[in-house]
Parts: sequence; structure tokens; C-alpha cells
Amino acid sequence: MTAGDAAQARRRLAGRAPVRAVDVVDLFVYVVVLNLAVEHVPSVLSEGFTLSLLTALLLKVVLEVVVLVKGRVRTLMRSSETPRGRLLAALLLWLLAVGSKIVVLEAVDLLFGDAVSLGGFFSVTGLVVVLLLCRAAVRRVLRETPPAADDSSGSLPPGGSDPLLSRSGG
Repeated sequence: MTAGDAAQARRRLAGRAPVRAVDVVDLFVYVVVLNLAVEHVPSVLSEGFTLSLLTALLLKVVLEVVVLVKGRVRTLMRSSETPRGRLLAALLLWLLAVGSKIVVLEAVDLLFGDAVSLGGFFSVTGLVVVLLLCRAAVRRVLRETPPAADDSSGSLPPGGSDPLLSRSGG
């Protein structure tokens, strides 16, 4: 890579949004939940921490896309004026729910092969549900934690919530 290529890459990255604290927290939650699943669910396997971390990152990306698409389909369902339109949107939600699990299984198999296994459809479904519930719980805890009475560090704004963790959708 030449110096010009490196400068061009830096300019492209500078135009993108930085990694938000909420995304890092989500990733930590996903790693913990995934490693607990590896330990306690016989069909969920990972050969090491690095693979667990990469799998958690993959799950984060896939689930963020699914949540985004789900929101758009729900908006379509609410705005639909005919029963046929609402039925079609409901069918799309069902396909998204089922299809997203298949996408997760195939992506893990494609990227990690036999080094990572999330089991089958039902274990992935359970894993995704637990991931989303834990993510929501951690976000709620971090959003509602008041500052300590003797906290003079000023690390949190008045009200005790980190604005980076206060985004909607959690």
C-alpha cells in the first residue's frame, strides 16, 4: 500500500460514523451470551475466544440489519390501508423472522466452517432471543443508572445517562 492509498483510505474512513459506545457494549453482551451458550448448550460450539468475538460481531451486524428491516416492514404494515397489504406485511415479517436465522446459520458456516457451530434452527432462535433480551436489559440498566451521590468526577451528565447509550431502538 502506498502513502497515497493510505491517505485515501483514511479520508474514506473519516467520512464514516465512528463506532458508538452502544455498539461496543452490544458486542460485549453478545460475546458473554455466546460464550455462556458455548459452555451450557451442547450444540453451540466455538474453538476459541477470537472466534467467539468474531461470531459475536457477525451476529451484531446481522441482527442490526434485521432490526432495521423489521422496523421498515412494521411501518409498512401500519401504513397499509387494506387487509391484503397488512397480510402481505405480516408475511414479510414472518419470512424475515425465519430467514434471518437461516442467514445467521449460513453466514457462520461460510465464514467459520466447522470451527463455530450455533446448532440448528431452534438453538439459533433461542440464542437470538436471549441476545436481544440481554442487549435490551443492559441498555436499560446503563440508561437508568443514576450517578453516585459522591461522584464529583463529572463522568456522566446530570441525570446519569450516557448520551451514547441513550439511542432509541433498545
